[in-house]
Amino acid sequence: MFDLFRSREKSVRILLGALLLLVALSMLTYLVPNYNTGSNTSDTIIAEIGKDDVITLPEVQRLIQNTVRGRQLPPDVLPNYVPTMVDQMVTERALAYEAARLGFQVTDADLADTIRQSAPGLFQDGRFVGKDAYASMLAQQNISIAEFESDLRRQILVTRLREVAIEGTIVTPLEIEQAYRKKNEKIKIEYVKIPNDKYRAEVQPSAGEIQNFYKANNARYRTPETKNLAILIADPAKMEQTATPADADLRRMYTQNLDSFRTPERVKVRHILLKTDGKPASEEPKIKAKAEDLLKQIRGGADFAALAKKNSEDTGSAANGGAMPDWVTRGQTVPEFERAAFSLKPGQTSDLIKTQYGYHIIQVLQHEDARLRSFEEAKSELAVQGKKQSVNDAMNKISDTAQAALQKDPAHPEKVAADLNMQLVRVDGFAAGQTVKEIGASPDFDQAVAALKKGEASQLLALPDNKVALALVTDVTPPRPQTFEEVQNKIRDTIMQNRLVVAVQNHARELVEKAKSMGGDLAKAAKTMGLEVKTSGEIDRLGSVEGLGSAAYVQEGFTRPDGTVFGPISTPDATVVAKVLQHADPDLSKLPEQRVALRDEIKGQKGRDRNSLFETGLRDALIKQGKIKIHQDVINRLLASYRG
Repeated sequence: MFDLFRSREKSVRILLGALLLLVALSMLTYLVPNYNTGSNTSDTIIAEIGKDDVITLPEVQRLIQNTVRGRQLPPDVLPNYVPTMVDQMVTERALAYEAARLGFQVTDADLADTIRQSAPGLFQDGRFVGKDAYASMLAQQNISIAEFESDLRRQILVTRLREVAIEGTIVTPLEIEQAYRKKNEKIKIEYVKIPNDKYRAEVQPSAGEIQNFYKANNARYRTPETKNLAILIADPAKMEQTATPADADLRRMYTQNLDSFRTPERVKVRHILLKTDGKPASEEPKIKAKAEDLLKQIRGGADFAALAKKNSEDTGSAANGGAMPDWVTRGQTVPEFERAAFSLKPGQTSDLIKTQYGYHIIQVLQHEDARLRSFEEAKSELAVQGKKQSVNDAMNKISDTAQAALQKDPAHPEKVAADLNMQLVRVDGFAAGQTVKEIGASPDFDQAVAALKKGEASQLLALPDNKVALALVTDVTPPRPQTFEEVQNKIRDTIMQNRLVVAVQNHARELVEKAKSMGGDLAKAAKTMGLEVKTSGEIDRLGSVEGLGSAAYVQEGFTRPDGTVFGPISTPDATVVAKVLQHADPDLSKLPEQRVALRDEIKGQKGRDRNSLFETGLRDALIKQGKIKIHQDVINRLLASYRG
């Protein structure tokens, strides 16, 4: 409640901070209309939709940047996905174009309703926070008001058009019953699980076979190039812990920034608020009478804190006996509250104070005049700033000199590390793709090191947590063919693995044929092959089979008659042959309980299928009609920039 009777300027700053956090977390795209302040246009057009709508290169680049920044796609695969992104943008614009052509409209009132429902924080006491706060919020996402509002209108149009497909979808009772049966029917099976290594003894290769395999495939077996590295790492957090600014430097900072250490006149207060805001005017006399009675009790010696806890309607301070959590300075509160708070001496209690929020009883706990904090009072704060400045200077020095220093004296990386207060890590035998513990998985580091020759140093690389690093190659071991002795065990494992797959599949097929020849008796056939048969309990399609895993492996059994032997089925650790023992029909008396959910599920899937067909057909039709023009040369240049 305290924030509510602060001044407008303060509350808007607080609200704006919350809004920026909301945008960062939820990527909210709903806006408030009627603030068109320009747009970002470009002569480089990727696609034209209708007469007025275009997709520009900057729009696509912004989408790509947001996708990479959100870790949705690694940069090296972007050339494969950019065409899909462009197609999706074109399809969405085509849907919006068709919706507008069919007469769908999005009014300013529609936009306002959407934002009020989705982001009420953009309004304070029912009023919009203002154009400046709105524009500032969007600037954080590198987008203008006009662009954002245009995107919102388009999204609403597209959503409405897609809803038409879903609303027009019909689900028959038979479809619901079929879906219910499929979801709830159960089967019971018996199965044989043949482990992947079951026939290892049958597939052992001879020494000659291993030797022949090596001769035929020796080009596959090479030791890659390795490098010995001296890696210099700067960690600002560790540097700050060891930084010790001199008193003279702190005093100089103090002298140069005296205004930063001036404390304005301020008070610590506690208060009791009885609200009139939001209540009928007819209740005000009763509220005022209650406030007067509380004031009378306080003047008579009653415990202010106890009365505040029991009666105050300021949720931000009532639990603390009415005490506000921070010092109050001039300009922070509404005028009536401020005049009373700064006119009282410590220990004094105000008369009844009326503000736009209600009736207040204010008691001043402390009152400090404006003053300049002494160096000693500010020293701890200065020390924190001094450490940060020291680290900042050190990081700037590292950025400017580290690579040149290593190149100049590659024989003594430890000296460079000491001079720049950096950690030195030595890694011998580094190969491409290897992870260095102190660096972590870093494609940028891999790429930087790959291009270096002996005696060369990489550029400074940014790491998580604001760390930076660079690497010096101290030695290079070139790639070479591996000897037979080095790889014979690997070859033996390769041959055995390949043979095992074939052997297990062959034995599984043999088991299926034997069972069928024995009238479907899987247990008898398995016994003749020294294999074990297990029987499951009743399972549905989403269930699991003990000892086997997900029922997805035996989905075929749900569509086969009782007594059917089926397989082989590959699982991660085995091959399975199974037999359907019996089907258990679902209890149709429970269908009504699931009817609505099943109907909505079927309807949603049908709607998605129809939407997909409609969107593809619409897009193709508009291209044939010349309503959509795609400039492939611009897309090709964009792709080339990412491939480069």
